[in-house]
Amino acid sequence: VENSAAAVEVPDMAKRNTMNLLLLGAVSGPVLGVLGPYAGFLVPPRAAGGSGGTVAKDAAGNDIKAPKWLESHKPGDHSLAQGIKGDAYYIVVKEDGTLEEYGINAVCTHLGCVVPWNANEKKFICPCHGSQYDKTGKVVRGPAPLSLAL
Repeated sequence: VENSAAAVEVPDMAKRNTMNLLLLGAVSGPVLGVLGPYAGFLVPPRAAGGSGGTVAKDAAGNDIKAPKWLESHKPGDHSLAQGIKGDAYYIVVKEDGTLEEYGINAVCTHLGCVVPWNANEKKFICPCHGSQYDKTGKVVRGPAPLSLAL
């Protein structure tokens, strides 16, 4: 008689499995909510594709195409073009006859004058106060506080 009373009080296996799943579901939500940001921090970001930069424009406002530009500009040439937000940028032709991957902003970081390229000295020299920049736009001589933007 004792066995029959104990058997009635013990729930069947289906009820136990259902209760275990409900408990697991109730606990896993908050645990994943707390641990999710930590896991996201530890997983490295995927490499994102870039937009490819901004298309430079010539004095007439036409897009500059590399092959056509290289036909009319020699290696070592630094020519002005219209870049980001209409600012003056130098497009640089490298010594191997290809274009540099970046343009150099032609606006001096001291007072905002347009800095011309001096081909004889192979550097940018500001006509306003004499700041000098090397061929990559880094300050060689002040009073300019910063290098030219790329």
